[in-house]
Amino acid sequence: MKLFRSFSLTLFVVLFISCKTTQTPVATTGNLSTFEKLASMEHVVSIEKREPVSHFDENYEIWFEQPIDHNNLSKGTFKQRVFLGFENPSKPVIVELQGYGIGSEKAGELASHYQANQLNIEHRYFNKSRPETIDWNTLTIENAAKDQKRIIDAIRKTLYPDAKFISTGISKGCQTTMAHRRYFPDNVDACVCYVGPLNFEREDPRVYEFLNTVSTQENRDKVREFQELCFENRAALLEIMKQEAKEKEMSWEFGVENALDYTILEYAFAFWQWGTPIESIPNKNASPEAIYKHLIDVVGYGFFEEKSVEALQPYFWAALTQQGIYGYETAPFKQYLNTEDIYKFDWAFPDGITKDFDPIPMKDIQTFLDNSAEDMLFIYGEYDAWSATAVELDKDAAKREVYKFVLPQGSHTTRIKSFSPEKQKEIYNIIDGWLKE
Repeated sequence: MKLFRSFSLTLFVVLFISCKTTQTPVATTGNLSTFEKLASMEHVVSIEKREPVSHFDENYEIWFEQPIDHNNLSKGTFKQRVFLGFENPSKPVIVELQGYGIGSEKAGELASHYQANQLNIEHRYFNKSRPETIDWNTLTIENAAKDQKRIIDAIRKTLYPDAKFISTGISKGCQTTMAHRRYFPDNVDACVCYVGPLNFEREDPRVYEFLNTVSTQENRDKVREFQELCFENRAALLEIMKQEAKEKEMSWEFGVENALDYTILEYAFAFWQWGTPIESIPNKNASPEAIYKHLIDVVGYGFFEEKSVEALQPYFWAALTQQGIYGYETAPFKQYLNTEDIYKFDWAFPDGITKDFDPIPMKDIQTFLDNSAEDMLFIYGEYDAWSATAVELDKDAAKREVYKFVLPQGSHTTRIKSFSPEKQKEIYNIIDGWLKE
């Protein structure tokens, strides 16, 4: 991927006037602008001042040069993208640790609530922080945590030496936040983690147990019956999917037939993950077109379609090697699939490379949470399928100010604002306390 290397005219001027000459005095830190201070940071290769968003007074896109492997600097470097929403150096800094690419420059929930500064760090190898070629073995939670520490250290030293820092992340970003806290427990003051799993196996079986116990038996039966309805109408749905593939130029590495089967199997997980209304499920007399529309409305194409898989390959690599995922139980659908084997995601490895799953990093995070973690808060939705492998806290966690809040019947969209006013106040009182310490 071609990452821009040209500096803006302003940055050129900043660097020019910063050079030691006999004719031009060097500007002191006290009278430098925010832009100039950021441009002077070590490892910054490009910076652009952008239009302000949300409540921020200033907004910057910054590119850092990072080691491909922090434990082997000879492997070279890549460029990592960061957004900084600058408000006031005396206010807290909310560090958004992305598990994927950066989806928005706008303030997240915590930055909005506190009218705070926001440092938004794109995850290595996603979106625009993806090099042209990837050494997949360097995509580890340790390397990612070291990326983040280097950026946080630079920003703190340059702009916010006295501010409180709170890291936060959603879903895979929650996993990222946990890992960063584990490797560098003193790099930020506290953490708020949303709806992230802590998986201990490549196909964590707790997901199957969750899908067999979530909500009520009546509602689970409706979900299962819809999957059966899809298999009963498989031939008609397959023709619709083939036509959709032609019109939208979609393809699947393992073929359209397997794509449909995987989509039907994914339905239960996606249904509960996103809080789909039970009444939206078509009845058994629905047309194939109505069945297909609902199936895709819930599951979408983005998890299996070839172009999407390529963009998500860093996710699949991390899930298959360290962070875990799930598979699909086929026994309930044996009459349609002629197998009881678990359908897995091994096909999602990059071409020509596979790797065994290493359970140690996630178990190490659990040990950290059980013994020494401090000032962490977890948010979950009760019905979110990823809550199957949610963080479990021991009885003494609150003594170390580690908390978990679960929204009754909540989904993967659960945030602090999703809770009752009373519960929101309780949550923010905890965070307020961390900011005052």
